[in-house]
Amino acid sequence: MNIDRSKISSDIKVLKTGDGWIGIEKPCGISVHNDPGNDVLSIVTAMIHDNHIDLEGIKIEGNNQIQPVHRLDKDTSGVLLLAFTSDTLRKLSNYFHQSLVHKKYLALVHGNFDESEQDFKEWDYPLSKDAGGRNNPAGNGRKVKAKTCFKILRQSPHYALLEITLITGRKHQIRRHAKLSGHPVTADRRYSSKKSINFLKNNKGYNRLGLHAQSIEITDMDPSIIIISKKIPREMEVLLNQDRL
Repeated sequence: MNIDRSKISSDIKVLKTGDGWIGIEKPCGISVHNDPGNDVLSIVTAMIHDNHIDLEGIKIEGNNQIQPVHRLDKDTSGVLLLAFTSDTLRKLSNYFHQSLVHKKYLALVHGNFDESEQDFKEWDYPLSKDAGGRNNPAGNGRKVKAKTCFKILRQSPHYALLEITLITGRKHQIRRHAKLSGHPVTADRRYSSKKSINFLKNNKGYNRLGLHAQSIEITDMDPSIIIISKKIPREMEVLLNQDRL
């Protein structure tokens, strides 16, 4: 397995560690698994081998097998929770399955919103189990309830930065709801228009999905787990600021 160790420290940021788990900030464009040598699990394993992660106080199993507790798309950056033991994985996974985990995202979307209402707004378009594409984001077949709450943080003439809270957890829920609302996530290769993707790439040098997992909180645990990524990704910040000029 070949890993470019010169990029390890800058690619993956450790946010928090606990008993049998670690919270990291995953960069955009890196898969969580299924890409040996280049995915998150490979890089974190190499970081541990090279002593880039302090494992003091972290319970690990003999084979040091790391597993993701939840999913995060390749093109989505942000907080990712990993488990070092099978018991920890099972325990934390149960909180996700029981919807006892509070997750917040940052999304940079196209268009503007009415800022006169400061409270959270919501998207509640029903979605099918299997995600469609830009021409059918709701998907085919039976649709189920889906709810996304969001708050406007900042706006420029053409874009809006939203803080998003997932109430339900359907596949690509934020991206599909954003598209259905007429405010697709910037540079979303699956749901936004090819024209807008090419414009951002060729005229703004912007070529990443405008979606970032900002925080994970499991407050029903003792002790509770709170992992926060405090900064908006640089590319999203630059596009928003440049558009204001």
